[in-house]
Amino acid sequence: MAQNSNWWRGGVIYQIYPRSFADSNGDGIGDLPGITARLEHVARLGADGIWLSPFFRSPMKDFGYDVSDYCDVEPMFGTLDDFRALVARAHALGLKVMIDQVLSHTSDQHPWFVESRASRDNPKADWYVWADAQDDGTPPNNWLSIFGGSAWQWDTRRCQYFLHNFLSSQPDLNFHNPAVQDAILATVRFWLDLGVDGYRLDTANFYFHDAELRSNPGRGAPDPNKPDPAVNPFNPYGWQRHLYDKSRPENLVFLQRLRALLDQYPDTTMVGEIGDDDGLARVAEYTAGGDKLHMAYCFDLLGERHDAPFVHGVLERFGRIVGSGWPCWALSNHDVTRVATRWGGPEPDPALLRLALALQASLRGSVCLYQGEELGLPEADVPFEDLQDPYGITMWPQYKGRDGCRTPMPWSAEAPDLGFGSGAARPWLPLSEAQRALAVDRQEADPGSMLQAARRLLHWRRTQPALVHGELMLLPVHEQVLAFVREHQGERVLCAFNLSAQPAELALPAGLALAQQLDSGIGGAQPVGATLQFAPWGVLHARLA
Repeated sequence: MAQNSNWWRGGVIYQIYPRSFADSNGDGIGDLPGITARLEHVARLGADGIWLSPFFRSPMKDFGYDVSDYCDVEPMFGTLDDFRALVARAHALGLKVMIDQVLSHTSDQHPWFVESRASRDNPKADWYVWADAQDDGTPPNNWLSIFGGSAWQWDTRRCQYFLHNFLSSQPDLNFHNPAVQDAILATVRFWLDLGVDGYRLDTANFYFHDAELRSNPGRGAPDPNKPDPAVNPFNPYGWQRHLYDKSRPENLVFLQRLRALLDQYPDTTMVGEIGDDDGLARVAEYTAGGDKLHMAYCFDLLGERHDAPFVHGVLERFGRIVGSGWPCWALSNHDVTRVATRWGGPEPDPALLRLALALQASLRGSVCLYQGEELGLPEADVPFEDLQDPYGITMWPQYKGRDGCRTPMPWSAEAPDLGFGSGAARPWLPLSEAQRALAVDRQEADPGSMLQAARRLLHWRRTQPALVHGELMLLPVHEQVLAFVREHQGERVLCAFNLSAQPAELALPAGLALAQQLDSGIGGAQPVGATLQFAPWGVLHARLA
C-alpha cells in the first residue's frame, strides 16, 4: 500500500464545471487550457484540490456524463497534453487534481455498447443490462429513469430491453460481469498513471442492479405538505422505494476492489455521490472500515430546508450512524439550485451566504465548494429556448433543470462575456446579468466582498486543527441557533450559527465557558455573560476554556 498523507481528510475541494469555467479559444465552451489559466484563483482561495466534472470524449447528450471513451479528452475541451499541463500547473500551485468518473453507465456511442447491442452472442453481449420483454411486450419490471419514464429502452437489434437509469442514450453497464469490472478498473488506472490524485465517483451506489430484476415497491406520491429534499415532487421516480435498482450489497465488494487500486498510488482519494432513499446511511456504509470510499456526500443539505432543527437532525443522525466513516459536505453543485437562491430566495442576504460557507467549513468532514459559491452567485434564470439540460427540458415548466447553476463563471464585470472567453462566440449557456456585479475582478477590489470573506475564512480554518480534524458534539437543539463543539487533542472550539433572519439568543449549557472568541472573518454574534447574542444570520467561533 502506498503512503497517504490524508490531505483530503478535512480538506477543501473546489468543483470546476469545465464547460463554464473559462473559454481559452473563443468557441463559447470552457476548456482545459482555460482552467489551467485560472487555477491561481482557486489556489488563492485556500482550496486543497480541484474536482473536474467530466471532460472525456462524449456525444454530450448529458454534457459529459455519457462517456464514449474513458481514456481520451473530448476535443472541445482540449487534448491529453492539455490535461497533463493542467495537472502540472495544479501541482505547482499545491493543488491536488480529482476527476469525475462515470462508471455506472456509458454513452450508447461507446464501442462497448455498439458491440453489445449488435447481437445476443458477441463477446460483449452481456456487458450491459439486457432483458426480455414480458409476455405483453412491456418492460421487465417497474424501474424508472431519473430523467422520467421507464428505465428500460427497447432495442430492435436484439429485440430486448436495455437498462438506463438516466437518459436512454446512457445504457447501464452490467457489473455482475467480472470482465466489465476489470475493464472499468483499467480506465481508472489510466488516469492514475497520468498523475491524478483522486476521483469523484458519479452515482456511486448505482453500479449493481438486482440480478433477479425484482420490481421496486411503491411508496405513493410525496406529501406536498411534507417536502422531502431527496424527492422531486414532479418526478414519479420518487414514488418508489429503490430497493432493487441501486444500492445493492454487491456494490460494496466492487468499491473494495476500486479502493485497493487507489491504495497502490500515493496520496489518492475518492469521494462518492450517493443518491439513495437513505443517503446518510449509505454514506456511513460506503465510507466505513477504511477499505471502500474515502469520503461520500448525499443530498440532505442540498435541499431548501436550512432551519436549525432540521440541520441539527441531519448532524445528529449522521453522528449516530457514521462510525469511522467520513463525509464530504456540499451546499451546492452542478445538479442543484445554487445555495444563494435555494436558501436565500430572489434577494439573498449577504450575511446568509457568509453563514452558509462558515457552517460548511465548520462541520466534521471535508468541504466541497462549487465554482462561484465563493462569489455568492445566485441561480441564473435561463429561458426555455436557451435550455440545454435534458432533465429540465423534459420536466419544464415545474422544474427548470440544472442549467441555472451551470452558466459561465463571471470573471470581469466590464467584459461583454464577463471575461469567460474572448467574446468571439456566444457562450453555450447565456450569461447572467444578475451575476455581473459579483464578478471576480469587482470583488477583488472590495475588501468587504464575499470573495474576500471566503478567502479569509478558508485560510483561517487551516490554522484551526479542531475544525479540520476534530470530532463534533452537538449542543441541544434550538429553534434558531445550531451549535456544536469541535474537539481535537484537547482543544475545543464552539461553533454557533443563527440560521434565521431574526436576532437570537443562546444560553450556554452548564460546564461550557468561553476562553477566547475567534476571528474567522464571519461575525454577527457576541457573548454577554453566559449568553450568546446573534444578529440575523450571525456566526460565532470561540475557543472553550
